Amino acid sequence: MKTHTLSILVSNRPGVLTRIAALFSRRGFNIQSLAVGPTEREEVSRMTVVAQVEDDAALEQIVKQLNKLIEIRKVLELGESAVRREMMLVKVRADVNTRSQVIDVVSLFRGKAVDVSAESITVEATGSDEKLAALLEMLAPHGIIELVQSGQVALGRGSKSMSENKAK
Repeated sequence: MKTHTLSILVSNRPGVLTRIAALFSRRGFNIQSLAVGPTEREEVSRMTVVAQVEDDAALEQIVKQLNKLIEIRKVLELGESAVRREMMLVKVRADVNTRSQVIDVVSLFRGKAVDVSAESITVEATGSDEKLAALLEMLAPHGIIELVQSGQVALGRGSKSMSENKAK
């Protein structure tokens, strides 16, 4: 199976997320990552769906079925040249003796400390999946207490746009 990233512009209405997730589920495809948020237009939301699909024919079928849904405005498969980011919050064990070491590691990955207590530090980092995995590997020896990671968000590079309000 191959991983594909779909960027989907949808009408900002209740139930749209459920209908799209159900479409993937009925076809037997697992959604690895799902992020939904507002766009530059209040009535439109953007969904970024990362899913494993058997082959190009199955992907084409999903795109066709998505386009049949009334709420869908546009569907685009983002290729390798897209800008992709995820956000992660990690709570790491850090006492007075190890706090500076944790902060040094976080700084190498251009992350930042967003909360500090006597026993822990909470870190925010953004980047590719690979970058975040490398950060976790470096923080693991200190002891990861909690972790939450957003779904992937992505946009096509350069002037390529699927927005209905293209930049001039």
